[in-house]
Amino acid sequence: MAKRLALATCEELPQLDEDGQGVVAGFAALGVEATPLVWTNTEAPFSDFDATVIRTCWDYAPVREQFLDFANSQVVLRNTASLITWNTDKRYLEDFHQAGFPVPESLYLAPGEMADFPEGRVVVKPTVGAGSRGARRFEANELSSAISHAQELHRLGATALVQPYLEGVDLYGEAALIFFGGVFSHAVNKAAMLSVGGRGRALDATGLAFAENITPHTPTTEEFDLAHEVVGWFDEPPPYVRVDLLPDKNGPVIVEVELVEPSLFFSFTTGGEERYARAILDSLN
Repeated sequence: MAKRLALATCEELPQLDEDGQGVVAGFAALGVEATPLVWTNTEAPFSDFDATVIRTCWDYAPVREQFLDFANSQVVLRNTASLITWNTDKRYLEDFHQAGFPVPESLYLAPGEMADFPEGRVVVKPTVGAGSRGARRFEANELSSAISHAQELHRLGATALVQPYLEGVDLYGEAALIFFGGVFSHAVNKAAMLSVGGRGRALDATGLAFAENITPHTPTTEEFDLAHEVVGWFDEPPPYVRVDLLPDKNGPVIVEVELVEPSLFFSFTTGGEERYARAILDSLN
């Protein structure tokens, strides 16, 4: 069992967020020292630890290649570097689609590419992004603005992801189901975040993500079954994963499967920090 773990974080959160501080306590309860280190600090002694756990690297999106170099430089990493490489580009959703999972209709437009957008309201966002940065919602009569936003993402070197805006999120919100070591831990509901054109949204205290309205959530049978199938799709259950689902007319659909640095909302459960820590440790044995 690893006795000393590095918890990778960003410059804006050198001592982690509230969740992360709970993680430190969760590891301590199991007799394990866990120390936050800033991943972009080239002098941080990651090599002195038995393993590195990605925790709050919420600044990675603009420098993804640098982040992947860091991930691949770690001798032992959770989640693994291969999962992180795959999961930091939302084009991974196509793999779930090909496997038969319900995923919103998705149009992936690399720089220089353009195609007909879905009819009605749409969401346009970069395939590499975190905290809803760069995500915009557009009304049916705002097609030119939606195309302009995709082109702006292209100018920044990003691939644009275009999806229909699922109306059910306005009424029911987004369900986030959290699993540790393949076992369901807890769930929350995230209220709709995307205002028209992205106007009127406030950043959180870190400046890295938009503020969220979170409430406890008891998953429906459909939500639980789908999320459980998603976790079972992996060759081995990831030590931690958050499955984000949106309501659609035929049932829930997958909007994100978060394997890198998800918020885990420990304040909405009891004992989650220790369940998380134990799952990490079990994966290292």
